[in-house]
Amino acid sequence: MTFIKLFLTAFFWGGTFIAGKKIAGEVAPQCAAFLRFAIASFFLVILTIRLEGRLPRIKPAQVFWILLSGLTGIFAYNLFFFTGLTHINANRASLIIATNPIFISLFAALLFKESLTAGKIMGLLLSVTGAVTVISNGHLSSLFHSGTGPGELAILGCVVSWVSYSLLGKQVMKTLSPVAAVCYASVAGTVMLFFPALSSGLFQAVPLYTAENWWALFYLGFFGTVLGFFWYYQGIQKIGPTKAGVFINFVPVSAIVLSFLILDEPLTPAIVAGAALVFSGIYLTTRPDRALAAPST
Repeated sequence: MTFIKLFLTAFFWGGTFIAGKKIAGEVAPQCAAFLRFAIASFFLVILTIRLEGRLPRIKPAQVFWILLSGLTGIFAYNLFFFTGLTHINANRASLIIATNPIFISLFAALLFKESLTAGKIMGLLLSVTGAVTVISNGHLSSLFHSGTGPGELAILGCVVSWVSYSLLGKQVMKTLSPVAAVCYASVAGTVMLFFPALSSGLFQAVPLYTAENWWALFYLGFFGTVLGFFWYYQGIQKIGPTKAGVFINFVPVSAIVLSFLILDEPLTPAIVAGAALVFSGIYLTTRPDRALAAPST
């Protein structure tokens, strides 16, 4: 059952790219981000109370780190995520974001002196090459002439935001459990997202959303955030972080397959080549000598 839950978690996380693409252009990025985490925060509060008996008291020293986590992992990441998906395909976005664990490894080595072996360095280079291949659609020289588009830049912003959030997590989880840390970051980020959503016409737009829009938002908030997080950390408790982390490699795979089946997005040679390089890099960087950090979706 643990392996089934972890596989479904990877499937749900891959599906967030499809749900995000489905509402792109119909729900403003600011409104989509706020509503996703309003839903997620509601269920995370219930989950935290159920697991810990109550909401843990926040100490003054924790407030800064919680706000910073909400700013990076919730506020910035999701604005970049939904903005990016209004410009580029879900399969391309998923492959760029798949480089998260590699950059987490790099900056953990630079900031926290964690080991960075030759294999991990090779994995980093392969993954970056793969991401660049996807971003440039196989024409690397185009990056020097026309640069990258707004969609690619926004998704790269996701990577920067999530790497920052993951590294901050080391500080936050010194005094809070993982579920409480995510819960408080989600609530803080939701409050921050309310103001740009309000300025984007949240209350005027909500009555106009279709049933499909609401289902996509619920999927993103509940399945893609709350249930995915809960099952992932259950897996860590049952079989350990290294074995659980292996399932993360299925996230971009499921996103690519689902985008092909549901969104009719093409599997171009650049996507296939970039995917091969990214997956090779992930394998080298996340081999069993280390635990793998959970990605954002």
